[in-house]
Amino acid sequence: QVQLVESGGGFVQAGGSLRLSCAASGSSFSIVNMAWYRQAPGKQRELVASITSRGSTNYADSVKGRCTISRDNAKNTVYLEMNSLKPEDTAVYYCNAMGTRLAAFGVRDFASWGQGTQVTVSS
Repeated sequence: QVQLVESGGGFVQAGGSLRLSCAASGSSFSIVNMAWYRQAPGKQRELVASITSRGSTNYADSVKGRCTISRDNAKNTVYLEMNSLKPEDTAVYYCNAMGTRLAAFGVRDFASWGQGTQVTVSS
């Protein structure tokens, strides 16, 4: 199993900044893609940003220019720097990782989710 642990959420006023972190742990795994999703009350979970092992990034239109995703492959950690936060950014933010791991009967694909971290932006 590959476990993800997020940190960095909190309460901030509109226009403020937060930096989320997500660290992956486990044994014999290789992460291909890492991403941040968010889910606001009453809404579906949506992709915020993703990054491949080679550093290619993708952002939701709603956060382009305000958020930056980055990763440290050596630490199996992904970050999300969020600036100019808006009340509509309020949500639980989830980390996601996909890749391969060495299981009992060979290499298997995996997809893991973190437990989520709350981000609240006040107006």
